[in-house]
Amino acid sequence: MKKAELLAPAGNLEKLKMAVLYGADAVYLGGEEFSLRAYADNFTFDDLKSGVEFAHDKGKKVYITMNIFPHNQDLKKIPEYIKEVSSIGVDAIILSDPGILSMVKEMAPDMEIHLSTQANNTNFMSARFWHDQGVKRVILARELSLDEIREIKENTPDSLEIEAFVHGAMCISYSGRCLLSNYMAGRDSNRGLCAHPCRWKYYLMEEKRPDEYFPVYENERGTFIFNSRDLCMIGHIPELIEAGVSSLKIEGRMKSSFYVATVVKAYREALDAYYQNKDSYKFDPRLFEEVCKVSHREFTTGFFFNKPGPNDQIYATSSYIRDYDFVGVVQKYDKTTKIATIEQRNRMYKGEEIEVVNPKGDFFVQKIEWMKNIDGEDIDIAPHPQMTVYMPMKEDVQEYTMLRRKSSSNE
Repeated sequence: MKKAELLAPAGNLEKLKMAVLYGADAVYLGGEEFSLRAYADNFTFDDLKSGVEFAHDKGKKVYITMNIFPHNQDLKKIPEYIKEVSSIGVDAIILSDPGILSMVKEMAPDMEIHLSTQANNTNFMSARFWHDQGVKRVILARELSLDEIREIKENTPDSLEIEAFVHGAMCISYSGRCLLSNYMAGRDSNRGLCAHPCRWKYYLMEEKRPDEYFPVYENERGTFIFNSRDLCMIGHIPELIEAGVSSLKIEGRMKSSFYVATVVKAYREALDAYYQNKDSYKFDPRLFEEVCKVSHREFTTGFFFNKPGPNDQIYATSSYIRDYDFVGVVQKYDKTTKIATIEQRNRMYKGEEIEVVNPKGDFFVQKIEWMKNIDGEDIDIAPHPQMTVYMPMKEDVQEYTMLRRKSSSNE
């Protein structure tokens, strides 16, 4: 049986490298145009070439998003863009629009095509239709149960792959076909410019009392009426795979490198444990603890087991839970001296306890015994963003090993 793919977001070149090194089988990313994450760092053409080379050297794949719903003026640049991304060897194009599909087939006939969740594929007849048009993989709408996914898989050709989101932020408009941002902020979510008005706080105003605002709520708990919990299916790997999901997708091109690496590593370990012994597989709750160490909202299983209800919304706040800080990433390591060269990401202090997370294996805990700056001077604090710091390591580390600590604001 072919193993399910673990697919990770890559908002920039560093995130791509982190995703690959921490266990992703493939990454999806956006160029500077035609992607639904216009406010991510995204990839220049040179970065895209470097990213494809890095991933392919590690035996991993790269999928590029072209999943906007284009207007007429968007169509002018698309053919040349398709030729460019095809020339550097991306493994697939993710799209949602039939016009872009026809242009990909014309400009890059050998390119693998994946249908975006934006296309709202919710049934097997639709999946068959897209497969007949040349689509290799359908990324299913978020509003499907495991039973519905299983039925789609059973009623479509074996050559059609099924991808589903398993972790990350949930859109109140399910598959993302939303006009609220366009209306409220003049930013078209279907062209990559969503202002996330679903996370805003709303009040009710009566037309003859323009200065009187009344809170809008379903009960006394709060007023964030559109604010969904984040999706988390790490505890349900067997159910996903047995339903026919062939690619498990993590949301988060706007998230940090720390988020990408931590979540990917946890899902990688869960997947590997399942395939090592499917008959006696038991989920390790430690892995859920790991995904909780990155910035997140309270979790839900979305539509997979039943339709979300009031308990799947967060009414009181739109803030994230942040229990851990990402404080540094290893750039170099000398095995002889056991000294690591660290790029600082948040303030670090001599004497504080940190967790050291390698791409593979368990993390270890140590105290920062001493630190030196780039001039070799002893320092008690590393206060400057991305400053270079030298410190001893209790155990061996490698490039892109992460340093994290429990957030002082949560103690």
